[in-house]
Amino acid sequence: MGRAKGYEQVGAATMLRSDPYDCWLGYRTGQETEHPAWRRARCAAVASRGGSEVLATARDELLRGLSGVLGVVPVVVPESSTEPHVLLAEPGSVVARGVLSHLPEAAAEASELCVVVDEEPAGGSGAGRTIITANTDAGCLHAVFAFLRRLQLEPGARDLSLVECTPNTLRMLDHWDNLDGTVERGYAGSSIFFRDGRVTTDLSRVRDYARLLASVGVNGVCINNVNVGQQAAALLTTDHLPDLASLARVLRRYGITLWLSVSFASPIMLATLPTADPLDTEVRSWWSDVAAEVYRWIPDLGGFVVKADSESRPGPHRYGRTQAEGANMLAAALRPFGGVVLWRAFVYDCNQDWRDRSTDRARAAYDTFMPLDGAFDDNVVVQVKHTPLDFQVREPISPLLGALRRTSLAVEVQVTQEYTGQQKDLCFLLPQWHEALSDTLQVQGSTVRIARVVSGQHDQRPLGGVVGVANVGDDPSWTGHVLAQANLYAFGRLAWELDVDPELVAWEWVGQTFGVAEPVASTVVGMLLASWSIYESYTAPLGVGWMITPGHHYGPDVDGYEYSRWGTYHFADRDGVGVDRTVDTGSGYSAQYDASRAPVYNDIARCPDELLLFFHHVSYQHRLHSGKTVIQHIYDSHFEGVTRVEWLAEQWSSLEGHVDPIRFREVNERFQCQLANARQWRDVIVTYFYRKSGAPDEQGRSIYA
Repeated sequence: MGRAKGYEQVGAATMLRSDPYDCWLGYRTGQETEHPAWRRARCAAVASRGGSEVLATARDELLRGLSGVLGVVPVVVPESSTEPHVLLAEPGSVVARGVLSHLPEAAAEASELCVVVDEEPAGGSGAGRTIITANTDAGCLHAVFAFLRRLQLEPGARDLSLVECTPNTLRMLDHWDNLDGTVERGYAGSSIFFRDGRVTTDLSRVRDYARLLASVGVNGVCINNVNVGQQAAALLTTDHLPDLASLARVLRRYGITLWLSVSFASPIMLATLPTADPLDTEVRSWWSDVAAEVYRWIPDLGGFVVKADSESRPGPHRYGRTQAEGANMLAAALRPFGGVVLWRAFVYDCNQDWRDRSTDRARAAYDTFMPLDGAFDDNVVVQVKHTPLDFQVREPISPLLGALRRTSLAVEVQVTQEYTGQQKDLCFLLPQWHEALSDTLQVQGSTVRIARVVSGQHDQRPLGGVVGVANVGDDPSWTGHVLAQANLYAFGRLAWELDVDPELVAWEWVGQTFGVAEPVASTVVGMLLASWSIYESYTAPLGVGWMITPGHHYGPDVDGYEYSRWGTYHFADRDGVGVDRTVDTGSGYSAQYDASRAPVYNDIARCPDELLLFFHHVSYQHRLHSGKTVIQHIYDSHFEGVTRVEWLAEQWSSLEGHVDPIRFREVNERFQCQLANARQWRDVIVTYFYRKSGAPDEQGRSIYA
């Protein structure tokens, strides 16, 4: 842990270095002269009104940011000042109402919005004021960060006015942190919340984390692992609640609510009740009492996150009850306090017989939850992974996201790179998320963006949004790989705007983290945008997944899970490869999609190449739309993947002297690791499929046969 210091001496020049700990909030100075004189004069004074904790934080962040960007500490002036200044206007104030009254109706009805208005006096002298406001206190804080972002990225702009609005009430990160300080699927060190079975006593890092999240609009954090054991179950007791209340206070100042993962079996684990049956009156009473006690300590707790009947976790199925009956029991306990239940849809049989081709893990969420559409209480949100299996590098979007029409939804994405390089390999994930959520589907004859369905806009559901599995730890850079910070930033921008442009976000993150100067800016942006397809090219081909080493999930093992209880994923044999999920001859999974997708996925002639093996079992000589055979594609993509990783490493090496030495060295080491990993993937995959198929490589390249 700890932060690297100050400045680094490079040759005869002194290079100002942004600390990796600061991520995109380093506020690089040195741009002062790029801002017009009137802008610098206006930003030299700040007026604010409003006494809430969050508004006080917004004012402090505005002063801090302007000082960092412009190198001058602003003075605080009265709201009535006629001098040039930046005004932070409290929601509901006369100024705020005036600004918001001129917005389009769609923006005014948003769950949360933020507004920046550059007012220009007559004659265009620039001597007026800049107004920052929103419809909520947290929106004001987000507006401050949005203004500072544009100030850094567009220093010469005449007008920095903006309106940003989101329909997503839930913009949340799930931490899979354990009370002993470990992090399940964590690749950046230990927990920032827990040490030695307790909430950490030093909350300074939690405060700094809250700043990062607030800057991109995240409004909720669940701090403990969804796999809740005996130790973590006790978070609901007064042994831990005072410490959790202290942690919640830190988050609250940044407009972020605390959530807790709970075990469905808590009445048995904590109260020695003989059952956790959701229809048992004693169980329901116990949960009501627990909720009352938790909210006494943490009045603004967001609610509970629950993983039930999944991967040996206890749940309502043990008692012959439905997922809705289990969720609604908890919802009833939380309702008096405004709490919400986030009920994960990751429910499947994890004790499968690999010889049974009729069982298809991909079907499980839809088969379980579709019959329950409309049965969940209005303070229950079903949390659906954006893919039907488990965050593989290439899967179709979960059909459940477009099918549930009377149930509030949250889409879950994995920011931590469990199956996409584990923050050793570069893989910028926003293009993957964007591809899934910006697509459209057919709903009752109309074309609807998936983003609108998830947010609840299309069906006017009160709750909706995005949940991400967090990727931070106590590493000095938060994420281990400095460039993996881009995924954390991108998650926040996605959670605010589900169809946000990946290229725009990449430019934003790079510009705030490394600066807008060339050659760094365009080089790193290009690397980020290419990285997902590069990672896909040297790992699992054409939509199959799980060719990974069991347990830790890093590195290739083609049959590692193929004959295990967790499911079967590629069905490779001497004749072909792929999973038949068609209606006529396979599991029928393709029929779970809407009318625009189901016939495409079901038809081998129309199925997209990148998903072919997810939906069809084909021969190695099957010819893709690209014109290549399946086996030749496997050979070519894996050899080309290594070449493309070499390109990534070369691109980064070209920035030596343009990026501070500490970050340059750390990222360079990661690329050497990724290159070795890519070569191993290439050699294992092409050798495996050469041995299976017996088909030679048309290019005559070396295969370890």
